[in-house]
Amino acid sequence: MQYRKINLSSSANPTDLTLSVITFGAWAAGGWMWGGTERSEAVQAIRDSYDAGVTSIDTAPIYGQGLSEEIVGEAIRGIPRDKVQILTKFGMRWDLDQAQGDFAFHSQDPNGKDIDIYRYAGKESIIKECEDSLRRLGTDYIDLYQIHWPESTTPISESMEAVVRLIEQGKVRYAGVCNYTADQMREAAKTINLVSNQIPYSMVKRGIEEETVPYCVEHEKAILAYSPLERGLLTGKMKPGHPFAPGDHRAGLHFFKDENLSRVDNFLEKIRPLAEEKAASVSQLVLRWTVEQPGITIALVGARNSRQALQNAAAMDISLGQEELAFITTELDKLELVK
Repeated sequence: MQYRKINLSSSANPTDLTLSVITFGAWAAGGWMWGGTERSEAVQAIRDSYDAGVTSIDTAPIYGQGLSEEIVGEAIRGIPRDKVQILTKFGMRWDLDQAQGDFAFHSQDPNGKDIDIYRYAGKESIIKECEDSLRRLGTDYIDLYQIHWPESTTPISESMEAVVRLIEQGKVRYAGVCNYTADQMREAAKTINLVSNQIPYSMVKRGIEEETVPYCVEHEKAILAYSPLERGLLTGKMKPGHPFAPGDHRAGLHFFKDENLSRVDNFLEKIRPLAEEKAASVSQLVLRWTVEQPGITIALVGARNSRQALQNAAAMDISLGQEELAFITTELDKLELVK
C-alpha cells in the first residue's frame, strides 16, 4: 500500500493526516441503495482491508441511516485508534421533526419504512450529527469531517463555523467538503482551513478536471475521488442485461444502459491485455490509472466482502509507466457514452 498526505507539506497550513491511497468506501457496506448487505461480511471486509494496509475508512450517517457508521465502529474495535483514519460526513438528514434544508429525495430505511432525505447543514444540526457519529463509531474524534453536499438554506460560513467549533473541542481533526465546486471551496475557505474535496471522479466522469482539479492543485487541497469504478461499471464484470437486485439505485442510472455497458466493455477489452501483462484485473488497472491522474490524492473504493476489499488494496501493487498511462488515456478518449 502507498500513503499520501492529505495536503502538501509546503502548504501554509500543512497537516499530519496521511491516508492510504486506496481508502475503504463504506457506502455499500451500509446496504442502503445497494440492495442490502451482510453485516458480518462488511465488518470482516474492513478488518481484512486494514491488514492489507488500507488504514483509511470513509463513511457517512446517511449510509444505512447510521448502519454504516456502526459497522465501521465494530470493525475498528481493537485496532489502535491512531493507526486508522476515520472519515465521515454531515448534512444529510432523514430524522428531522420538520422539513429543513433542501429536499433531496424519497427513500426507504433498512426496515423498509418510507423516509424523506434533506440536505441540511445548520450549526446546531451539525453539532448533533457529530455527537451521533462519534457514538456510532465508538470513538472520541473524527479525523476528517466533511459536509456531504452543498445546500442552499444555510450560509456556507455558518456550516463551517460549526466545524471550527468541533475542531477547537478536539472532536474533529480536519475539515473537508464533498461535491463542492471551486467557487464553493473559495467561500468555505474564508471561514475554515479546508484540506480536501471528496468528489466523484472516474474514467467516465472527468468533469472536475476543468475547474475543481486546477483549484485544488493551486491551493494544495486533496481530492478524494469517489466512485472511481463508477459503481461497478468499470470492473469488467457488467454486461448488457445485467440484473440488479431490488433497491439497487444503479438500475436507473444512464451509465448502466445496455448500450453503455456494451461500449464500456469494448473499451475495457482494449486495455485488458495490459492488465494481464501486469498480472492484475481490469478493475485494479482502472484504480491505478485513477490515482495517477493530476490532482487525485486517493481513491475511495467500496467493498461488500473481503475478496473485493483485498482485490482493491492490491491495485497499488501495480506499476504503470508514462507510456502505459498514455495508452490507457488514448483508448479512453475514444469512448463515448449515451445519455
